[in-house]
Amino acid sequence: MTPSNEEIAEHLLSCFEAIYLVLGESAPKMLDDAYVIRSYETARAYGELALATRAYLGDVDVPPLALLEAVLRFAVGADESGAMAMFAMSIAVGPRLLVSLLDARGAITDDPELLAILERASQVGVAQIRAIGDAASTRPPIEDLAWQNAARDLVNTLETAGSAESLGISR
Repeated sequence: MTPSNEEIAEHLLSCFEAIYLVLGESAPKMLDDAYVIRSYETARAYGELALATRAYLGDVDVPPLALLEAVLRFAVGADESGAMAMFAMSIAVGPRLLVSLLDARGAITDDPELLAILERASQVGVAQIRAIGDAASTRPPIEDLAWQNAARDLVNTLETAGSAESLGISR
């Protein structure tokens, strides 16, 4: 059964909220200035998407997507520099969210306002992935085996939860 436009919007809002919440809270605790800036900017961009989606939905109580919040909190806790959080957003979460946005476009019925939010969200997702990549390109590669294992664990968490390719389009 195809979810309704509102169910799709609520699910995407829960994704935007998780990113906004975790990265916004975590930015001041990161040790690498470039990642602090990226975290703040990414949180701000997804916060704006959350506001637009809330305006579309009206007065709804939508908690952050638990899986996404857990993955991002794991990433923040695994590396105080902020590199793991940026890895999570650019490699694990961001691309899956883009697939969800693409899937959502195909599932919604005639709704120009929601389509505009999805279009903006796609632009934000790509822009943030690129900006994180630019910031990371100025840093040396992380060759620490424990860090790499934690990065793999992060991806495995998403895959095990059924989010190997996307974060879905409804709860």
